[in-house]
Amino acid sequence: MAKTITLDAPPSTRELYTKAVGGLLPVIGKPARVRADAPLPDTRYRLEDLRVDPDQLQAYTRATGQRFGPTLPLTYPFVLQFPLVMATMVSSEFPFGAVGSVHLENVIHRRRQIRADEPLTIETRSENLREHRKGILIDIVSEISVGSELVVEQTGTFLKQQRTSLSDEPRGPEPKATTPPPPDSILAVDLGRIREYAAASGDRNPIHMSDLSAKAFGFPRAIAHGMWSAAAAVANVEAQLPDDVTYTVRFGKPILLPAKVNLYTRRIDGHGNFDVSIRDRRKGFPHLTATTRGDH
Repeated sequence: MAKTITLDAPPSTRELYTKAVGGLLPVIGKPARVRADAPLPDTRYRLEDLRVDPDQLQAYTRATGQRFGPTLPLTYPFVLQFPLVMATMVSSEFPFGAVGSVHLENVIHRRRQIRADEPLTIETRSENLREHRKGILIDIVSEISVGSELVVEQTGTFLKQQRTSLSDEPRGPEPKATTPPPPDSILAVDLGRIREYAAASGDRNPIHMSDLSAKAFGFPRAIAHGMWSAAAAVANVEAQLPDDVTYTVRFGKPILLPAKVNLYTRRIDGHGNFDVSIRDRRKGFPHLTATTRGDH
C-alpha cells in the first residue's frame, strides 16, 4: 500500500543535494550495484496549494530565454516538481543515488496552459525500474493539478550506470562525426548563465556549479543542465504550440562550458508539431533531440 507524505513546503534542494552527496559514501551510502528486481519506493511526496514565486519565474525565463508572462513556460513544471524528485531520490528506499545518475529523457504532457497565479498540487512517485544496455533505468512521475483537474504529467527517466544482462547486446554502428549543416540559430552558454539557471531552478548538482566540482564526477569542465537546454531549445517556438502538447526530450552528450552550439528547428505541420535538436558545431553529434506534438 503506497504511503503519501504531504509536505508543508518544497524541501530545500541545497540541503537535499548535501544529503545526495552523502549517498555516495561507502558503507552509509547507496549500493554500488542495483538489482533489476530491486523493490521500488512505495512513498509518494505531495505538495498542496503551491504558489509560483514571480521573481523566481522571471529569473528562470531570463536564464532560459523563455517568455515571462501570465502563463507558465512549457518546461517550468519540471522546476516545480524537482524538489519532490530530489526528495524521492535521496530517500533510503530509492535504489540508487541522485548524484551520479544520468537524466536520460524527459517528457512533459501539458493538458492546458497554467496561469502563474493558480494554486497547484503536485504528487510525485517512482515506477518502472528496468534494465538498459548502459545500466538500470527508473521513471519518476509527477502529476500537477489545479484543484481536481490534472493539468501536467511530467516524467523524468534516470539511468544508474552499471553492467546489466543487456550490456552485451549489439549497439549498432557508432554515428560518424560530420560537419553539421548551417543552424537555424546558435545558442551560447557559459558558467555564469548556468549558475543563474541553477539559482532559479533549484538544481545545484555539483556537475553544473564549477569546473572543480564537475571534475570530481568525471567531467573535464562544468556542464550545462539538460533541462536548461530543453528550455532554451523550445523557447523560439513556444508561442506556436497548442495548449495541449507533449514535449519529449532525449539528452545526448553533455554541453561542456563555455559553449556555442547549433540549434535546429523543423516545423512538421501547422498544429504545433516541431522537431528540435541541439548539435555540436564542429562534429555534429547531438546534445539534445526533441519533439513537440500537439494532441489534436
